[in-house]
Amino acid sequence: MKILDKEVTIDELKSIAESGFGEMVKAVVDVDLGIVAIDAELHSDLEAYCIERKSKQESLWGINYYPEMEGEDFIEYDSMINIRPSRGNNSRDVEGASIRKMIVNITNKWIKR
Repeated sequence: MKILDKEVTIDELKSIAESGFGEMVKAVVDVDLGIVAIDAELHSDLEAYCIERKSKQESLWGINYYPEMEGEDFIEYDSMINIRPSRGNNSRDVEGASIRKMIVNITNKWIKR
């Protein structure tokens, strides 16, 4: 697990995917701090890792990166940690368009495509 502290390339993500799930890299994005944590078996592990480093749980959203995909298919907004009825998110999917936009903007900051 690591929180990105420099840009990563698609090739680097592909390498992480190959050593893990094959085609996907699990990630958690902190929409308030603008950070991305990657490379764990579970989103909940990444969530805990971020919280230990000053993130607030309500700011964390679980996603999956598919380095072989392009456009909208690059990010999948699906994770158990996203179920938050108190924030109006009642499914594993990130339902809010504004949150999705923040995730895309933060992703574009850290991942060179």
